[in-house]
Amino acid sequence: MERTLVILKPDCVMRGITGLILTRFEQAGFKIIAMKMATPDYQQLYQHYEGIGTLKSRKGEEIFESQLASMQDGPIIVLILEGVEAVGTVRKMVGVTEPKNALPGTIRGDFAHVNYSSAAKIGRGVANIVHASADKNEAKSEIKHWFNDNELFEYQTVHERFTQPK
Repeated sequence: MERTLVILKPDCVMRGITGLILTRFEQAGFKIIAMKMATPDYQQLYQHYEGIGTLKSRKGEEIFESQLASMQDGPIIVLILEGVEAVGTVRKMVGVTEPKNALPGTIRGDFAHVNYSSAAKIGRGVANIVHASADKNEAKSEIKHWFNDNELFEYQTVHERFTQPK
């Protein structure tokens, strides 16, 4: 089974839609094997967004700093999902990064509508509800960054009985 990291961002938590988002993942058959609420500091976010995700290198200082500031607006919920092709499928469910371009039926398409320019005008990161690992290598690094091995749980879901051999 593949694992991926998901972060429910402050805009998700503060809107009170975390349950709706978690339900979508569970209804798709993904298993939550770790989850916690956190208020990460600048250094932890720096490692996540630049040390692993290279946001500053790719998009520049201004976008990077506004993203980190937005991620400190309130608490976040960090979780690990496990399932068949978890990284790619969760990315599809989440939708493209810029909400205005996210298709209806995706999390960002259904729960967000802002674009890069509107966020830049007010000096904020794009309020796009959720972060999901971009690829398998990023998922492995992000999981190690946010969780210790003793925080991951092993159990069998009813769904697994239909997707795994006996």
